Parts: sequence; C-alpha cells; structure tokens
Amino acid sequence: MKYVLVTGGVVSGLGKGVTASSIGLLLQACGLRVTSIKIDPYLNTDAGTMSPFEHGEVFVLDDGGEVDLDLGNYERFLDSTLTRDNNLTTGKIYQSVIDKERKGDYLGRTVQVVPHITDAIQEWIERIANVPVDGKDGPPDVCVIELGGTIGDIESMPFIEALGQFSYKVGPGNFCLVHVSLVPVLSVVGEQKTKPTQHSVRGLRSLGLIPNILACRSTKALEENVKTKLSQFCHVPEENIVTLYDVPNIWHVPLLLRDQKVHEAILKELNLLSKAGEADLTEWTARTRIYDTLLDPVKIAMVGKYTGLTDSYLSVLKALLHASVACHKKLVIEWVAASDLEEITAQESPDVHKDAWDLLKGADGILVPGGFGDRGVQGKILATKYARENQVPFLGICLGMQLAVVEFARSILGFDDANSTEFEPETSSPCVIFMPEGSTTHMGGTMRLGSRRTYFQVPDCKSAKLYGNAKFVDERHRHRYEVNPDMIAEIESAGLSFVGKDETGRRMEIVELPTHPYFVGAQFHPEFKSRPGKPSALFLGLIAAASGCLESVLQTSGKVNKVSTNGVANGSPTGKIYQNGNVYSNGNGFHH
Repeated sequence: MKYVLVTGGVVSGLGKGVTASSIGLLLQACGLRVTSIKIDPYLNTDAGTMSPFEHGEVFVLDDGGEVDLDLGNYERFLDSTLTRDNNLTTGKIYQSVIDKERKGDYLGRTVQVVPHITDAIQEWIERIANVPVDGKDGPPDVCVIELGGTIGDIESMPFIEALGQFSYKVGPGNFCLVHVSLVPVLSVVGEQKTKPTQHSVRGLRSLGLIPNILACRSTKALEENVKTKLSQFCHVPEENIVTLYDVPNIWHVPLLLRDQKVHEAILKELNLLSKAGEADLTEWTARTRIYDTLLDPVKIAMVGKYTGLTDSYLSVLKALLHASVACHKKLVIEWVAASDLEEITAQESPDVHKDAWDLLKGADGILVPGGFGDRGVQGKILATKYARENQVPFLGICLGMQLAVVEFARSILGFDDANSTEFEPETSSPCVIFMPEGSTTHMGGTMRLGSRRTYFQVPDCKSAKLYGNAKFVDERHRHRYEVNPDMIAEIESAGLSFVGKDETGRRMEIVELPTHPYFVGAQFHPEFKSRPGKPSALFLGLIAAASGCLESVLQTSGKVNKVSTNGVANGSPTGKIYQNGNVYSNGNGFHH
C-alpha cells in the first residue's frame, strides 16, 4: 500500500480537500485504484451534531456516516463510495482507546497519548486504506490522506506524531507528503512572499514530517526566482514545487496539477512509475471546457436558512452545477434567506422583504433544501406556495418536501393549522410527525440515516422517468420526521401524488403534483450521489424544467449523453453550444 499525505500550513481554507481530491483523480487517471481518508482533529465523534455555520454541510454516506464535506469532494471527484470510517476524528480515536481501556485490553498499563493514541491512529489508517471503495475486489493501490486544520494546531499534534511514526514505519517509496501552503502577494509591493511557507515547512519538519512536494496557493503562477528561493529554504526540489493559482472553477485543479506533472513527482516518490500509465483526463477536460463556455443562464432561487455560508449547501450547489452543465446552461444561484420572505420582515425591513421576493419571482426554478429548526419555515412555505400557484419548477428536499405537503394541506385542503409536529407539537392537523423509531433524548447518530430504497408507485411519473424508468432507487437519507401516513389518502384525493414510498408503503419518499410542469419533493437527499458525469436525476429534472427542455430529457429516460472529446456534449438537451462563462467562489480562492 502506498500513501499520499496532504497537509496545510499558514492559514486554513486553502483548498486542501480539493487538492487531495484532485491528486486522487490524477492517480486514478493513471490507472491506479485510489481510496481516501480525511482526518479531522476535533473532539466530535462525527460531524452530525455540528451547525452548518460551524463547519459547512454535513455529508451523508451510504452507511449512514455523517462526515466532513471534504468526503463529498472525494466521492464526486473519484466516483467512489466511502464509509464512515474514512473520516477519522479525535473523538473516534479517543473513544476507541477508552473503550479498550475499560475492557482491560491494556492489561493495567498507563494509557497515554504516545504510544496508545498514536498507535490507534496508525492502525485505523492501515485498516481503512486496504478497504476498496470502487466496487472492485482487492485493496486499492494508493490511499490519499488529508490532515484537517493547519500545521501547528495543538489539537492535531497526536495525528502529526502518529503520521511521523507511520511514514518511518512504511518506509521510503511508500509515503509521499504534499504540503499545501500560502504564498501571498502584498498589494503594497506586488511581490510574492515566501516567508509564511518557509515558516510552515520549518514547523512541519520540526514535528518529524518532511514534505516531498510543495503546493503553493497564490493568485498567480509562482515566479521562477520564488521557486528557487522556496527550494533553497524548504529543501524541496524545484520540480516538486507547484502553484495552485486561482482558476475559474475547481474542475481545473486536476488539470493544473497534471500540467505541472505533479502525478509524475508522486509516482516517482512512490516507486509507481512502472505500474502507472499516462494520465488520461480526456473526458474531464472536455467537461471542464463545456463548463467554461456556458453563457445561457438558468436562475435557481435557493430558499434556505443558512444562506450566509454557501458551504452549508455545498452538495446541493454541486448537484445543481452537474445538472446545469449537462443541460448546457450557466448556473446562476439567487440566494434567498427564507425569513426575508415572511410578513414580519415586511414590517421590520420592507426593502429587504421586497428584494427577497423580487429574487424569487425572477427565478426560473425554486429549490427549498433541508434544514433544522423553525427559523424561516414560514418563508419556505410561502416560496413553495408561489412555485405551486405560478407553475414555477420546484424541488423540495427533506424539510422542503415536508413543507410542500404542509402548504398543500393548508391551501388546498383548508387545514389552516396544518404543520409539522417539529414546529407545532399540538397541531390538530399533523401533516409531518416524529418517526416512531427516533430518539427523543440523544441527537448524534439517531436519525434515519444512509442509503434506503424507494419504490415507485406510479410507473409513468416524472421522477421514475428521470431515474431511467426504474422500479426502485437507492438514495441517502437524514431525517427525524416523516409525512404522516394517516393523512396520505386525504392528501392524495386532493391531487398531490406520493409516487415513491419505502418497502413498507407507509413512509413517503417522493411527492409530485401531476398537474404542474415540475413540482417534486424528496424525503431523501439526492444531492449526495450526484457526480460531474452523472447528475442527480431530480436535479436534472429541475434544471431541465427551468430551462424549458424537460420533455426532451424525459423522452430519453433522464439519460444525458457523455461529452465528446472536443468538449461538446453529444445530444445536449438544448441543442446549442454556448460560449464564455462564469462562477461562484467557495472562499478559498478556488472557484466552483
């Protein structure tokens, strides 16, 4: 087994996750089998109980693992299926060691950070690195490990020590360290400054880790004299110093690394040059070229409560992007804070209220994503009502689907107090209820999580067609509440159709309004399984409906042809090629 460790220095948010994902993709393009591990030094067991404002979205895996959003990047770039154990946290390590101590596994010895915690970290890495994530038998060839945080953080010290021991244990030729650092350009002098990286590498070396490759984030390519200086002071060969300069979108990052022959440097360090082939990124390059040349916009209003931090909806944004590229449309996100649509905002801040409604009404499609808590719920209901009454393409995810049912019960059935018991426990019309198997005392890991099967009840519904006329589909879930099965008959008799249910037939999974151009709600989170070359079916439906080409997509059973090698999509739903294009940034200098 070969290991590539990606660390970060100077500041957080440099794009270590994107860099690690891109390195994995490059090695995969060379014909190697790749897996990934993300190390998060926080004490939480997992990301499940963290606020999106604190750490971005919680990414959900097939096995129900609630993990760091970087694992979403790994899955999207490598088209792999990871497990909860691919996300290693301080909480998990300490918990496993304390459990062993309580069972008496340490035979009365004093349990310490070194060697017990550091040994547990190494054992975890070795065990998980050998688990295949690509659906094939046998262990992968390379494991890409990303160490979260910044070199020098107190909380990551046990991991640094463990990885230093680990690099010595596996030996030369089996371990390659890529250090991502910052080379800022001071506006006063306009010069690329190397001192922050020098200090970062010095700190890394003092902790027992020697970088093989330096990946320097900067606004532009490193000048040759800067590379020479870095090589001299950091003891890294010039050919192993690469620039990760700002690019239009993150799909360019693997191409940027390939053009600077990063894969060759890694393969050389790992003695894999004879086993690996040439890096074939033909299809990736073509898709990136399409993305760069899109001009015709499709506006999607994102009505949520965490709109102040776009990483809160990272997978949703990616799924929208994958679908818009497939439809040859330039994605434009209109961020609408749900609470701004509410009447109380109209009274307190009339201008904010008007601007929010103007954005909503100017959109080609409306998306109401998942969320927790009652803030902004009424605004989401108002947005859903607007979409239903004005024939605007609509997709509701998780809470968004539940609120679509609540809005329908209020407006069409006349149940004025219809609500979810999450927000109004004593409502006389509980459209959404707490699931019987849920825990009312513990928050972490107690939701209905992971991949679950949905069976289509109506074969010719839009959702089934988008999924290729499938009889069932497996998607990932994360919820505590569900549509009340005792109210289904009454709701369906009024015109709302529950076209997808679980294996028992009592848990509602997909809802559609047959008389609407595209009004779909899903209890699951389809965004988690969307890939650049394989957009999520329901997101593809939303973008296609918003672009006016839903019928042509439905006629092909939701299939989108592969891009050709010249960067033109074969059989584009719009039948046009657009030029020039654009982007939204994720705040770390790389763009989405």
